[in-house]
Amino acid sequence: MKRHYYSNNLSNFCSSSPQEILGELTENSEFSIEIAQKDAWLQQIKILKSILINYEGAIFFEYSIPRMGRRIDAVVLIDNVIFVLEFKVGESEFLTNNLDQVWDYALDLKNFHETSHKHLIAPILIATEAKNIFLNISTTPHNDNLLFPIKTNTTLLKETINGVLSFADGDKIDTATWVEGRYSPTPTIIEAAMALYNNHSVTDISRSDAGATNLTDTSNAIKEIISRTNANNEKAICFVTGVPGAGKTLVGLDIATKHLDKENDITSVFLSGNGPLVAILREALTRDKYKREKELGKKVRKGKIMSEVKMFIQNVHNFRDESLKDDRAPFEHVAIFDEAQRAWDHVQTANFMLRKKNRPNFNISEPEFLVSCLDRHQDWAVIICLVGGGQEINTGEAGISERIESLNRAFPKWRVYISDKLSDSEYAAGKALELLKTHEFVFTNPALHLSVSLRSFRAEHLSLLIKNLLDLKIEDAKDNYRLIKEKYPIVLTRSVNAAKKWLREKARGTERYGMIVSSQAIRLKPFAIDVKSPMDPIHWFLDEKDDIRSSYYLEDVATEFQVQGLELDWACVTWDGDFRYSLNGWKYHSFVGSKWNNINKEERKLYLKNAYRVLLTRARQGMVIVVPDGDINDHTRHPDYYNDTFNYLAEIGLEQILFPAELT
Repeated sequence: MKRHYYSNNLSNFCSSSPQEILGELTENSEFSIEIAQKDAWLQQIKILKSILINYEGAIFFEYSIPRMGRRIDAVVLIDNVIFVLEFKVGESEFLTNNLDQVWDYALDLKNFHETSHKHLIAPILIATEAKNIFLNISTTPHNDNLLFPIKTNTTLLKETINGVLSFADGDKIDTATWVEGRYSPTPTIIEAAMALYNNHSVTDISRSDAGATNLTDTSNAIKEIISRTNANNEKAICFVTGVPGAGKTLVGLDIATKHLDKENDITSVFLSGNGPLVAILREALTRDKYKREKELGKKVRKGKIMSEVKMFIQNVHNFRDESLKDDRAPFEHVAIFDEAQRAWDHVQTANFMLRKKNRPNFNISEPEFLVSCLDRHQDWAVIICLVGGGQEINTGEAGISERIESLNRAFPKWRVYISDKLSDSEYAAGKALELLKTHEFVFTNPALHLSVSLRSFRAEHLSLLIKNLLDLKIEDAKDNYRLIKEKYPIVLTRSVNAAKKWLREKARGTERYGMIVSSQAIRLKPFAIDVKSPMDPIHWFLDEKDDIRSSYYLEDVATEFQVQGLELDWACVTWDGDFRYSLNGWKYHSFVGSKWNNINKEERKLYLKNAYRVLLTRARQGMVIVVPDGDINDHTRHPDYYNDTFNYLAEIGLEQILFPAELT
């Protein structure tokens, strides 16, 4: 795929006329070009032609970064350096968000572009009207051949390029090889949703290595099932399984965005009971589209965009309530249920219907009712169940077994497509799978399982490490950690301040970081961590560094309920006395009144363990775990509640860090 609007070697670029270059840029653009954009291109061309005339190398204008849904103004290859150039034509200041923008572009190439990994990358922000400033060229503490963003103006741009070239070493870049390098991004779910909504394919925004090819395979398998079910006037349900972070939600969003064709009666809806996820995705898509439309000079209303987004991303409870009011078939023929194992069982559903809907004697579970809604269609319907393992964190969640049992009870004519991993213990399908053996239409397809975690592009084995850590398989956990420690740092500390400092040092550009804790972590208040304090997940996940409500400020914390299904680049997990290691296994506690109480119900123990599973698998690039010292004078924070947990994590091999004041 051609990823730029214009490219040439520097000699040909410098000898070409500006109008010739502009013509190629305009012709290859995906949009109609406004006069302001043409003027900006002409000024960039003029500046670079005058500066690059005596260099050998190559230039690429408007280089695509589909993960971010944006394009780099120019990428220039000279000798052994990749220059990432972002122009702010007419700007006299170096704004923080512009510096982050060029840094993000450079990070994208460093992390996801195969033939950029080993070369020096120099992000340069050019504010064309800025005053001359001191040239500062330095590498980041990550020691990965990526420079801090360099600020310059038009006058000093050539001196800047020369300074970087004299600083760099390494092999000369072969342009042809560089161009052919695979781009294998791993977007956050928010980035992926925006890219898919803007008509990128799942292939554009996902890795292409052998271990991750089944992301595309899974999407294609589901599309084939939808097509076949539609053509044959059948009804089908698909169970898609996957390890944490494997891209189940991404597959669901891909299906939802590709089936929005009202004309051909194949509209779809993405349904989730995860309120924060729904709210964040809706707001992110709305903000992104509003910004894009404004940049194109269009008059748009944010409310109108939001109403369109709401059509295909819905809260499953709203979908359920509408179906209770109206017994007609829903408008959509394809329904995608994210985290399908989280639907309520019969008891919880009946209790809710009585208390909230004044409907006594409601005698079916939520999964069975939701299938019955799609079953109202007289022609065809498809349900896609995205099934996570070890993710149940709410009371009354039925797991996947109830969905399967309801098919046997009430929908014998539905075709059932299952992954070959649905029988694995973490999906808790239990005896229901045995019952499926008597179902007339059951088809197994290995493509319906996502086996590789994509959340952490630095450590595919993170989910296995966390599984073994929580299952107290310490030797296996040690082996897992040795496999990932070079690419995915996990550090351990007893100081919240040390953890905050570590996060701020690790994150670059707009890489998002934040503090996450268990919803039962009541006794972290001495560290200004209050899980009961209201926080808005939209602001926490979407707002920028200067907003005190954002995760960047490290003031508000998020719990497992607010982060499930979402990701951070870097996370601080602060561990409280609710979940304690002991030689006899984990001890489970909840804080009631003024003391910790034992949790005895197995179901509640599972929820607490899964809460920590969610927290410990949120970070894409690395995390710091804080286990406080406790306080011998505070009976609610006695050191015994924390020390064994800290020592257990340390025994796995996690590096320990100290707050600077503690080093003296």
